[in-house]
Amino acid sequence: MDLLDCKILEYIQRDYPISANPYIFLGEKLDISEDELWDRIKTMIDDGVIKRIGLSLDSRKYGYSSTLAAISIEPERVDEAAMVIGRFVEVTHCYTRKDQFNIWFTLIAKDKERVETILEDIRIALSLDSSKILNLRMKRVFKLDARFYKQPK
Repeated sequence: MDLLDCKILEYIQRDYPISANPYIFLGEKLDISEDELWDRIKTMIDDGVIKRIGLSLDSRKYGYSSTLAAISIEPERVDEAAMVIGRFVEVTHCYTRKDQFNIWFTLIAKDKERVETILEDIRIALSLDSSKILNLRMKRVFKLDARFYKQPK
């Protein structure tokens, strides 16, 4: 990554244009062609620097309910559990941890009842005891304005 890649990351995280042609607009701001901009973004995606480019809405403002959840499952069943959890479009993130509760995930659903239904469906599909699934509802919001890019040396 060079200084231009860092600038690209900064722009797409802070000033992504709402436009029919965002890459033309960003290319003009960065003084590069749309093709060069897209090539650099594609390289960063391929290298795992960029995981996702997309809109992030505050779901609570639209009446949705969200939660952080975790399950405790035998290590040899992690892949099976990930497949079950991943079937739900409401799941936004899913990752493993080295802990008793070894799969963590977040989900956003239309209401609390749907959140509970999804968690129960997961519990049943994996034949888990209710003590093996956590529903960690948010009590207070802490929103960090995290921006990720690495300054070149």
